Amino acid sequence: MEEGLFDKFPCDEIFGLHNWPGMPVGSFGVRPGPIMAAFDVFEITIRGQGSHAAKPQLAVDPILIASHLVTALQSIVSRNVNPMDQAVLSVTQVRAGDTWNVIPESATLRGTVRTFLLTVQDQMEKRIREVTEHLATAFGGSATILYERRYPATVNESVSTEHAALAAADVVGEQNVDRDPEPSMGAEDFAFMLQRRPGCYIWAGNGPADGGCLLHNPKYDFNDDLIPVGAAYWVRLVENLLPRNQKT
Repeated sequence: MEEGLFDKFPCDEIFGLHNWPGMPVGSFGVRPGPIMAAFDVFEITIRGQGSHAAKPQLAVDPILIASHLVTALQSIVSRNVNPMDQAVLSVTQVRAGDTWNVIPESATLRGTVRTFLLTVQDQMEKRIREVTEHLATAFGGSATILYERRYPATVNESVSTEHAALAAADVVGEQNVDRDPEPSMGAEDFAFMLQRRPGCYIWAGNGPADGGCLLHNPKYDFNDDLIPVGAAYWVRLVENLLPRNQKT
């Protein structure tokens, strides 16, 4: 997008397809509006005062602050976000100290935030900063926050979604097209393209997800039976949108 893809190659609509474990081969899932979430990351560095572990009264314990913060951050989703909206906040890394008998000077938390709506994304970032700064201060420490918005939400345009659904139905039958699947909190870089052009991102069933084996799993195995189904979808989509008698 930064290199001007659609300036070099103009187009009216864009379409994306992704295999989806957990749906049977020969089925598709697609919906208008958000289908995959925005992907944000955060890194929080908490600074306190180190000390010998036998004399905690001389310290400002960053591990204690970090422990309270992990719990407090969860209150943002449960108590600040409208229950009718969706958000996920996961702390995925906690790093502090390197021995048994020393309270360290700092601790680091890292994690991710997933949202569908820009207003919720803004709210999550704002509250993470507020909760972190005030909680650290309350315990006598301080905190710095690095917050990055990596991927926007993947948002399907309604007319393009209908085009995709009709093409899928022509291939596998209307009964095998789920027009209202549960959106995924995973993220997708096709979202950047959908910010520039109307379009649709559709899922094609890859078969069972045995043992929770989903995408980006070391035991994942692409189902070759999906290849003719996916290829047929693309052919039908082109046939529907670019009739043979269309003049250019």
